[in-house]
Amino acid sequence: MSTLTAWIDGVGFLAPGLPDWPAARAVLRGEAPYAAAPSVLPPPALLPPAERRRASRIVKLTLAIGLEAAAGADASLLSTVFTASGADGHNCHALCEQLATDDRQISPTRFHNSVHNAAAGYWGIATGAMAPCQVLCAYDASFGAGLLDALAQVALERQPVLLIAYDGEYPEPLHAWRDTPDCAGVALLLGPERGPRSLARLDVAATSDPAEPLADAALEALRGGIPAMRALPLLARIARGEAGAVTLDYLPPMQLAADLQPC
Repeated sequence: MSTLTAWIDGVGFLAPGLPDWPAARAVLRGEAPYAAAPSVLPPPALLPPAERRRASRIVKLTLAIGLEAAAGADASLLSTVFTASGADGHNCHALCEQLATDDRQISPTRFHNSVHNAAAGYWGIATGAMAPCQVLCAYDASFGAGLLDALAQVALERQPVLLIAYDGEYPEPLHAWRDTPDCAGVALLLGPERGPRSLARLDVAATSDPAEPLADAALEALRGGIPAMRALPLLARIARGEAGAVTLDYLPPMQLAADLQPC
């Protein structure tokens, strides 16, 4: 695999105890302590009232982080890559509960929210986006898969791409088998050239080196517990304005060597 390059022009973030990128940046810089707390999801104000009422936790999450990363850009013109290790855990749970009863009729809202590209569909409704959209799943390697896809599009099309990586929790009894503790996500706006909003240049290549854990035990638990949070080592360098390489989780034995050069 050859090296893929892009400029990071925006970051969106939401995780347990970290409601947005400024809060996460302060923690990753060591300016504030990390305090775990349930994820707080803002209402999806851009959606029409009917869709707003139907919006799931995953939809609220992806809209929040995507719009934060795209701030200052026209979201309706951005190509997008959505990537997650699973779909909507709460909706999946509700469907399974319904199918376990004698009345197996599923509501149309439940059904259309159950598909893996539901969040991307709501994004299109909220922003009016008509640009190409990819929706991926690679289990615990989903962030790495989405990053590679987005970087390849930037290299080929020479246009900005918005990467939105996210995950949500499953209620019991599925939670016992997939114990993601809460919903969380990260969005990166990637561009082909350095611009006035650029934070850093990102070069990604293949490696066999192991992924690097975080020194902070609480943040490492977050990185390991929610697949989308495999991005945290990269985000820590962005937050601190540090140059250098980190290894990100992908599909073993292949990992991703991400080299960051701040602007």
